[in-house]
Amino acid sequence: MSQPIQITSRIRLREFDPDDCGGLKKAETREKTRKLCERIGELQHQLYANATHSLIILLQGMDGSGKDGTGARVLEFVTPAGVQATNFKAPSAEESAHDFLWRAHKAVPRYGCIGLFNRSHYEDVLIVRVLALQPEKVWRARYAQINAFERLLHDNRVLLLKFFLHISKEEQADRLRERLENPTKRWKFSVADLKMRERWSDFQEAYEDAINHCSTRHAPWHVVPANRKWYRDYAVARTVVEALTRLKLDWPKCKDDLTGVKIT
Repeated sequence: MSQPIQITSRIRLREFDPDDCGGLKKAETREKTRKLCERIGELQHQLYANATHSLIILLQGMDGSGKDGTGARVLEFVTPAGVQATNFKAPSAEESAHDFLWRAHKAVPRYGCIGLFNRSHYEDVLIVRVLALQPEKVWRARYAQINAFERLLHDNRVLLLKFFLHISKEEQADRLRERLENPTKRWKFSVADLKMRERWSDFQEAYEDAINHCSTRHAPWHVVPANRKWYRDYAVARTVVEALTRLKLDWPKCKDDLTGVKIT
């Protein structure tokens, strides 16, 4: 395997190896990733110039899975003016006063732009479920509501790429230790992460159900083996390039008649 696994049938996460890298070599793959990220920058210019579609890169995963790092790497060469990043943390008072999808729809990028979702509306069937913040009849009904929302995006030319960054429990422990021991990363450490880690199995089950219920033809989930950061970045970047390329965008013609125009 040399790209994320696009989910088209029911899956069990334990059947996916977080260490898998498709037999690729680290140094060579990093160079390929750099070229892919440069290509994303070029394709973003066409996306912005046409302003007929928008793209959402949605990243989900356990704490330490690399959502921040993946977003930074994949969008390294894009123009900041054409990117809108949204971190989905605990809902604000205003967000809690609306339906659970309101803040997600509010964050959908305008045509021509790329939206980066660090976590997403899926938190409302993940942490809400695991911590029993809503009764089961409420969060279970949200699968169908999410599918309807994502179909609406698709029908309105919003390309949604959903990535689950799949790491092992052992790899998460290593990354949390690194945060704790490294002064430049300690600010990211939270004791709350350890409490979430205690619910590892519950979160894996919640992710499994979310992926199985909400991987559709118009908005499939991609499971990305993420223990190896260099492979994770490559897999996501390649998928983004392929998706933007399929739009077959060309440079739009100037709206003005340029016949006889001279610059003096």
